[in-house]
Amino acid sequence: MAWAHRLGCAPNLEDMARSPFTLVAAVTAALPGAEVVGARALTSDGDGRFDSAVATLADGRELVIRVAEDDTAERELAEESFALRALTAGAREMLPFQVPTCIGETRVGEARALVTELMPGFQIEAAHVPGGRGAATSIGQATAAVHALPASVVRAAGLTVRDAEGVRSEIQQLVDRAASTGRVPARLTARWRDAAGDGDLWRFETTVTLAGLQAQSFLFEDDPQDGPQVIGVIGWRGLSVGDPAEDLGWLSGAPDAAEDVHAAYVAASSRATDDALRVRARLHAELEFARWLVHGDEQRRPDIVEDAAALLESLSDGLRSDDLRVIAAYTGGVDSALDVLERTPATAATAVDTSMQTDAYRPEDLWRDDADDDAATAQSDDDADAIDGASDAASDADADASDPGDTHDALGARGASHAGDADRTEGSEEEATQDLTEISGVRGSNHDGASRQEAPAAEQQPSDIDSAEEAQRAARAALQRWTSSSSE
Repeated sequence: MAWAHRLGCAPNLEDMARSPFTLVAAVTAALPGAEVVGARALTSDGDGRFDSAVATLADGRELVIRVAEDDTAERELAEESFALRALTAGAREMLPFQVPTCIGETRVGEARALVTELMPGFQIEAAHVPGGRGAATSIGQATAAVHALPASVVRAAGLTVRDAEGVRSEIQQLVDRAASTGRVPARLTARWRDAAGDGDLWRFETTVTLAGLQAQSFLFEDDPQDGPQVIGVIGWRGLSVGDPAEDLGWLSGAPDAAEDVHAAYVAASSRATDDALRVRARLHAELEFARWLVHGDEQRRPDIVEDAAALLESLSDGLRSDDLRVIAAYTGGVDSALDVLERTPATAATAVDTSMQTDAYRPEDLWRDDADDDAATAQSDDDADAIDGASDAASDADADASDPGDTHDALGARGASHAGDADRTEGSEEEATQDLTEISGVRGSNHDGASRQEAPAAEQQPSDIDSAEEAQRAARAALQRWTSSSSE
């Protein structure tokens, strides 16, 4: 199986990696008439699910051949081939970066193989993406460009198209499916169901997405003036229409760059502001662990189920203790779950007995003492004050548009952040609410906050002002409801 390499199981000899020479010999089957003059391994931190190599042709071109190692990987190659073919020349012209070109498909033995052009550029791991001008800004702009593609590109190819309610329904089904295994901490199940049930979080405009961009989806070249710039994007197998937040979930693993990526993305986007975008992005990041659990359960793999259960327990403990190390290590995709587990201290996953953690009760209630009760009471008072403050802020939005509010960590972590991490970890700031008057293009309005403040009253449209205030209140209430639920 593909996971044998990652789980430390001894692979069969037939599963051993094929040599680059064996792989590139198949290139001529995908590209008749090609003259291969060189072969080398494709050096990348792969997950062992594909055998890959680079073939050099006589005309100087370099092609990548990837061979699937199991049925799941084979389906992924088929999906990527189909998606790349769906990107017409016109669609590619709309993108400010390069996209792989599908050269052809063939088979190596019984396995599917996909041949594409080699993309130039280097990659940056999520945790190492720097903030400020350069990589972070370029990533935000590149992501916005993907989301700006016309939905007709996806529809014409017969790829998946989901509306906001469809995305929400899929998440509800995933949460229920994961909970049915009995291995999800009750605190997480309650948190996810609360989010899925909050209608205000799911009022967004769907876009073309890749259904799960990752940090290593972006290829860079270094610009002497502007720093690393995105020149290519790989990983198109998830091309569909859906929730743009899915492509931003990986930012949970980029604490230094997350703020700047989000800012650049919003600035480059031409759509109405989605005030719950970041909340849903964090939700999608958390749910990758649920997908990993469901995958293991469906494949009848106890080893995967146990790993996923440990990850979910660590995630639950991390939220309870305001320690975001587990989420900060997340880089997207079920395969990254093992990477997170490897970086998490063993005690994080075993500190609490998981044998009875089902949906029937909240485990933290079992060991709450008097001090915890006092802290919980104080927290409840603080939450009540925060909600009252949010209502006052919404009423005073036009009068005081220059006072920016705060956004509480979407993961619901409480308490003081760890020393030294406050300036680096996304969501660790002491923030509770968000003043949406600072955001241009609030849903329901065509004016930004500054314009509404400076324009004479006679020139403002009452209907626009009313709808903006209503959108502000709804978005703020949605953020408060979810970020405060199941997080004490």
